[in-house]
This record gives sequence, C-alpha cells and structure tokens, in this order.
Amino acid sequence: MELLSSTFVAFLLAAIALAITPGPGIAYVVARTVSGGKLEGLASCAGTACGGLGHVVAGALGLAALVAKSAAAFAIVKYAGAAYLIYLGIRALRTGADPLADVSPKTSGVGRAFSEGVLVEVLNVKTAIFFLAFIPQFVNPAQGIAQQFVLLGSICVLLNTAVDVLVVLFAARLLSNGRLMRARARLLNRCSGFTMLALGAYVVVQRNEH
Repeated sequence: MELLSSTFVAFLLAAIALAITPGPGIAYVVARTVSGGKLEGLASCAGTACGGLGHVVAGALGLAALVAKSAAAFAIVKYAGAAYLIYLGIRALRTGADPLADVSPKTSGVGRAFSEGVLVEVLNVKTAIFFLAFIPQFVNPAQGIAQQFVLLGSICVLLNTAVDVLVVLFAARLLSNGRLMRARARLLNRCSGFTMLALGAYVVVQRNEH
C-alpha cells in the first residue's frame, strides 16, 4: 500500500477520528489513573496496546488464510464489515448511554495494571470484530494481505495508545469537570457514528478497482 495514496489518507483520517472517540478503553485508563495514579494509568495504556497488537496479528493471519482460499470470501468479509460499520454508526448516533461509563478498578500496582490492560484488550471480542470490519476496507487483495493488515492495524493501535496516554496525562484536568467531560464525550461519540456510517457507505458505493 502506498502511504500517499488516497486510500491510505482516507484510512488515516478515519483511524484518527475513531481513536479520539471516547469508549471503554479510554474509560478504563482514566479509571486506572484515578485509582492508582499516572504510572498505573500509563502501564494500563501499554497493556491495552499489547493486547491490541495481539488482535492485529490474529486478524492478519486469519484474513490472509481466508483470501488464499477464495477471493470471493474476501469480498464477503469486506461487505459484511461495511454493514457492521454502518450498524455501529447507527448505534452510536441512537444510544443515550454515557460513552465514559464509570469503571472503578482498585489500585494494584504498575505490573498488575499492565497485565490487566493486556487481558482487558485481548479478551475484548468487540476489538477483534472491529479490526476485521474496519481494516479490510483499505486492504488491496492483490498485494500482501497479512503485511497490509499488520501495518494498518499497528497504526490503529499506535493512534489509540497515543490518545490513551494523552488522556492519562490530562486525566486530572478532565475529571475536574465531569459534566463537561461527558458532554464532550457525547459529541465525539456522534462524530464517530457519522464517521463509521460514511466508511460503510464508501465501501458500498465505491467502484471496485482491484
């Protein structure tokens, strides 16, 4: 994949928009920071990053094996993923739930914060499903599937982790006004909903160039 191609630019913009959207991951690192301090918060960020990379590797191997068996199967995965993104977008726009739902882990040390972060992400089935729905939209099946998936997935993990780290560093300021924080979270949640709807629609209407 060419890093200056329109497809990659579209991916990068979408990945950034999704990374800054508050969700369970951000809620977790904020809660970990509140309960155990900045170091535990940063350790939890490192843990969730490792767990996310595990999903990337697993997804890359699975998608590559699927494409090796059938190009039609790849198309099915791609359009099923587009449908899932549209579903997520609609749900994000319709939900009235707080995107920063309260999570209150107790302080337990940096090492445990890291290991729990890994487990939280590895055991999050929604993360695996999302990677398989999102990344194939930007993969060229005529090139190395696994390599492209790992590259794009790693970029997603990097962006998500960067946002998590910033949230940890500024958690005290964010938490000083909980109402404002949640108002911003709801606004970003709506932006995420529109982003996913646009991605799903883009995949459905785009001309097949492969």
